[in-house]
Amino acid sequence: MPINSFTDYPMSWKPDKDALKRPIYLSLASLMEQDIANGFLAPGTKLPPQRELADFLDINFTTITRAYKLCELKGLIYAVTGSGTFVSPNAARSITISKENASEDCIDLGFVASFEQSNSIVAAAAKRVMEKSYLEQLLNYNDPTGMPHHKTAGLNWMKAFGVQADTENMAIVSGAQNALAIALLALFEPGNRIAVDWFTYANFIEISKMYRIKLVPITGDEHGMLPNELDNQCLLLGIHGIFLMPSCANPTTVMMSETRKKELADMIRKHHLILIEDDIHAFLTAGIIDDYVQPIFQLLPEQTVYICSTSKSICSGLRVAYMVFGDSFRERILKAVFNVNVKTSSLDAEIITELILSGDANKIVKKKKKLADSANVIFSEVFPEVSHTGHPLSFYRWLPISGNSNALQLEKSFQSKGIRVFHSDRFLSGASTPDKFLRIALASTHSLERLTKGLEILKENLD
Repeated sequence: MPINSFTDYPMSWKPDKDALKRPIYLSLASLMEQDIANGFLAPGTKLPPQRELADFLDINFTTITRAYKLCELKGLIYAVTGSGTFVSPNAARSITISKENASEDCIDLGFVASFEQSNSIVAAAAKRVMEKSYLEQLLNYNDPTGMPHHKTAGLNWMKAFGVQADTENMAIVSGAQNALAIALLALFEPGNRIAVDWFTYANFIEISKMYRIKLVPITGDEHGMLPNELDNQCLLLGIHGIFLMPSCANPTTVMMSETRKKELADMIRKHHLILIEDDIHAFLTAGIIDDYVQPIFQLLPEQTVYICSTSKSICSGLRVAYMVFGDSFRERILKAVFNVNVKTSSLDAEIITELILSGDANKIVKKKKKLADSANVIFSEVFPEVSHTGHPLSFYRWLPISGNSNALQLEKSFQSKGIRVFHSDRFLSGASTPDKFLRIALASTHSLERLTKGLEILKENLD
């Protein structure tokens, strides 16, 4: 079609042909990225069909395909089979969740901490460690995957969650976030696809963007991801891996039933997927929830990387997590550990080990569970109309809200009123949904009284 015929033709995006430079596909991808960043292409915008854009620009169709593919790898756009290509919900901003720039004056209901009131027990253990005769051995490069007694303590800790493994197939790393980065680096390539829940852990979305890995959203229900939907997407797209948080999904608080775990394990086995199982909340679930039996890792040990961080269960600041993996992954994961971490602090791991062996870790968990129960009761008192079908001791709640307010503007509006919350759009792995939520952290305030105050401010402003 001659380019002049497009003068008055309605298109959602009309890049300036005169601005294109060679190589054309890189230049076109850059223009798209700029227009998304500058707000000219809003989240959710449906992009022109590739052939139509090729005709408009009077360039080869395959050039458009390469440009779209590059932007898709960057997480800027996503394709829906049979519907077209759309601008990603969070393409124009970082959705990483951290304590960076969090005001002390603001009541934090956004970042999920871990009830830090138990850190006095951790501090006492740290003092005992400082008096140990082998302290100097904790301060060198030795044992890059973890000292033997640190690994043994970690395996004993995970036995309560149903994990059976040996020290050869585990490594101690610097928290769950670090473990996720190592797993992606070691086992996936740019352009690979990983199945995730429709609302999933925001920081996993950001890490995947950095590694140019595509996330494929899979719908779910109150028991977790739907196996038949996973099966369908695997047949359509060729998926390489899957990311799950079965004990308490972040942000939805959904707990996966034992039946659902087995159904998903069958699909993971059928399609030869690599499972990344982030089980940071197993300590809240094993031995408490009647349906809990074991992690999916025990059903698929050779296809799974199991991650058990101690940041929520014991201490967030020490950044110690255990990675457990099958023989087939061992060489690649250890290579990534050596190159990314060099090693995780043996001093930090020693403090965690001291807490586990002394029994103080169990005391901390007991205290956190009690605080979590109280915090959930407070939430239910402030929001009695909100049913809670997820984890009863979750450190956060998934609050339905009405209206179609811009997510970023809504977060900023609440912050101006003295509370920090996160909108559900921050956790979208795919297209926007009509249902909107706020993820409300319950474990980050210095006291339950401050939590109550924050929730009351939230309630007042939502009303």
